[in-house]
Amino acid sequence: MIRAVFPGTFDPPTNGHMNLIKRAASIFDELEVVIAVNSEKKDFFRPEERVEMLREMVKDIPNVKIHIWSRLIVEFVNKVDAKVILRGVRALTDFGYEFELAMTNKSLDPNVEIVFMPTDPKYFVIRSSIVKEVFKLDGDVKKMVPEVVLKALESKLEDA
Repeated sequence: MIRAVFPGTFDPPTNGHMNLIKRAASIFDELEVVIAVNSEKKDFFRPEERVEMLREMVKDIPNVKIHIWSRLIVEFVNKVDAKVILRGVRALTDFGYEFELAMTNKSLDPNVEIVFMPTDPKYFVIRSSIVKEVFKLDGDVKKMVPEVVLKALESKLEDA
């Protein structure tokens, strides 16, 4: 059995994230999606809110689990006895950053394999930061995020 870990901030989760989750879930026996908590970042959604959204998004994919983690990702990988860290890439600029991160994780644990999965072309320009910016400027993000995320974004707007 091959278990993979897909870490990210997922703030908010996008259709691009969902595309990668579905594709990875069809390749790996188990996929552990990890919301990486970074105290240096100012999040739009609390980690618990992101867990709720992602759980709703993957409710029909039985081999996917959602977690929150605030330590080194290789520690989580070892905790769940995974073999692979999955990283999504959109462009060459993503790859440069992801490659450095992969080499860091590999130096921390040489037994962990890193797999890069390119996004499908239709999700090439979608990133969480763009979703937040477009939404804050009253733009239409319906094609960028799943329905559960759109509702959560609208709820944030109502609360503001």
